[in-house]
Amino acid sequence: MDVAFQEACKAAQMGEAPIGAALFTESGDLIAKAHNKPIATKDPTAHAEILCLRYAGNRLGNYRLPRTILAVTLEPCLMCTGALLHARIGGVVFGALDPRAGAIVSNLEGSALPFTNHKLWYLSGVMESECSSLLKRFFLEKRKR
Repeated sequence: MDVAFQEACKAAQMGEAPIGAALFTESGDLIAKAHNKPIATKDPTAHAEILCLRYAGNRLGNYRLPRTILAVTLEPCLMCTGALLHARIGGVVFGALDPRAGAIVSNLEGSALPFTNHKLWYLSGVMESECSSLLKRFFLEKRKR
């Protein structure tokens, strides 16, 4: 989660929502990392999770990423959860819950949708206070401006 958090800090410095992601092998080797870039890229799909999957797919030469673990600072949204399922990610570890758009536990049990042919495990609350604080500070500053 430290790598994902560092990526989230980079996003904040760029004026993007401070969300970062990092993909690891089961043994803990880093495959790819990314942070939110929808503003910079003018791409609504440029969430940290999606970019991380793209980078990993290019690096590994495959769109399927089985037995990998994604660390992300905020609970994935519906789009990202769908991408994680299609990529066959093994599991996702996330920091802060997203009561507005989270699709792993907050608004949808995306990890256990009955119509998908892949299931992934999840672990929430890892570095939750740090991830949540970063988001809150970022949006408080944004509202002040």
